Amino acid sequence: MSFSSFQLPSSHPLALYGWDGEWEAEFAPYVEQDLLPGRVVRVDRGQCNVVTPEGVIRADTEFVVPRDPMKVVCTGDWVAVDPEGDDPRYVRTLLPRRTAFVRSTSSKRSEGQVLATNIDYVVICVSLAVELDLGRIERFLALAMSGSGGEAPLHTSALSWESGAQPLVVLTKADLVPDAATLGHLVQDVEKAAPGIPVLSVSSNAGEGLDVLAAVLSGGTSVLLGQSGAGKSTLANALIGEDVMDVRAARDVDGKGRHTTTTRNLLALPGGGVLIDTPGLRGVGLWDAETGVGQVFSEIEELAADCRFHDCAHEAEPGCAVLAAVDSGVLAERRLASYRKLLRENQRIVAKTDARVRAEIRRDWKRKGAEGRAAMDAKRGRWH
Repeated sequence: MSFSSFQLPSSHPLALYGWDGEWEAEFAPYVEQDLLPGRVVRVDRGQCNVVTPEGVIRADTEFVVPRDPMKVVCTGDWVAVDPEGDDPRYVRTLLPRRTAFVRSTSSKRSEGQVLATNIDYVVICVSLAVELDLGRIERFLALAMSGSGGEAPLHTSALSWESGAQPLVVLTKADLVPDAATLGHLVQDVEKAAPGIPVLSVSSNAGEGLDVLAAVLSGGTSVLLGQSGAGKSTLANALIGEDVMDVRAARDVDGKGRHTTTTRNLLALPGGGVLIDTPGLRGVGLWDAETGVGQVFSEIEELAADCRFHDCAHEAEPGCAVLAAVDSGVLAERRLASYRKLLRENQRIVAKTDARVRAEIRRDWKRKGAEGRAAMDAKRGRWH
């Protein structure tokens, strides 16, 4: 099948996987090279599975192995691959990414790791089988609402999240909550930690809430993120309507899963849209997430505008509107602590590759050290 024989994007063989007029335009330069368009559905060991108009093929990534880890082939990428008859087939190029979900690796060199690309929804899965960790939810949201780590210009969603993908929080295993009132309180707690972000409770076993979630996800590409044991694979199976992902029970002692999903897999949903299931994440390091942190803690950013000093750190400064809000009970102290923690962590990550930020951090340390010594001298009666 030649590319010139394709009909309008709505009838294109890849429309089910998100192909549209913009991707068609991006691919136009490769038509004369007789290459096929395709979307990466899985990557492992230097090769990948790619869904093309001819079906799913196996392709080698040898010709698209960059030095920059942010540009390696990833599940969700749109690519140009060799036509039928070539053996082996190769991925020849990646089309520019619209969006990407990126986290920091554990490397001391501060490298980003792309978990999924060209996504419209970031679904943060949180298990109700264990105690809620609101700080971890805020961390996921900060990443979901941040930039794509140096990719091409992003297409923003209807809610204009910085990453171009709309985040939502899905509370799984709702059937384990004893009563509706308790479930309602848990949802409210998460909504306070995720202002302006949809929060849904679902039960894959009982089928509760799945129709609403499926309707939301039918509009594009979604990625499931969360810790092991959050019920991502079970949720994926429930949305697809068959057991396509392996599932194991979480440990009774702490509710943690056993990493049954080891690769990122792109799956077509029967009601429309595609879903990327990911392995459980033990660590979620921030990556270029200052904007995302500001959006997650928007109420703190708004309060900060009324602080006496424009560079107020909201720690002990006079006239701090943020601290005043904590004292009056308007702002939870836990929220402020989480905000400070994420900002500090993101600053450390950025400082590893930005000399200007490193210099600013050193100046700030010196300033705070001098202020501390001056306060101590004044306390000891040495102030002149």
